[in-house]
Amino acid sequence: MTNKKPDIKLRPTEISDLDTLFQFQLDKEGGYLAAFMPKDPTDKEAYINKYTALLDNPTVNNQTILLDNVIVGSIAKFVMEGDAEITYWIDRKFWGQGIATTALNDFLKMELTRPIYGRVAFDNFGSQKVLEKCGFIKIGTNKGFANARQVEIEEFIYKLSS
Repeated sequence: MTNKKPDIKLRPTEISDLDTLFQFQLDKEGGYLAAFMPKDPTDKEAYINKYTALLDNPTVNNQTILLDNVIVGSIAKFVMEGDAEITYWIDRKFWGQGIATTALNDFLKMELTRPIYGRVAFDNFGSQKVLEKCGFIKIGTNKGFANARQVEIEEFIYKLSS
């Protein structure tokens, strides 16, 4: 018996990926943990329009995460209020396999903008662990309205300086 290491790769997101990525964000548990979702995450037209525009935005680095050549998630750098921020989403079927950590480590080798920030809901322990394993340090907290929960919640702010 061989223990074949999963083949995780990143590649620039293509318009044809958006259908699959849209399906991932419909997951209620994933949305709850992500917390800060669009007001209507089921609006496919709005999703496709938003992400199609982001693919053409030179300040955004959108990458699709592949596991053995199958789309399992996405990762991106974007700029919010002058700061570079990181976001990622892994299909729930693949949680707990180290895919997010591997993808983020690989992404940070190609996306060299520093500092770069990550924000995570106070109770999203999996995502907190991913950021910490990749060298991010918790630097503060903020409160914001979480559409997925319909309530204001605390989020932790992480920073990677180098």
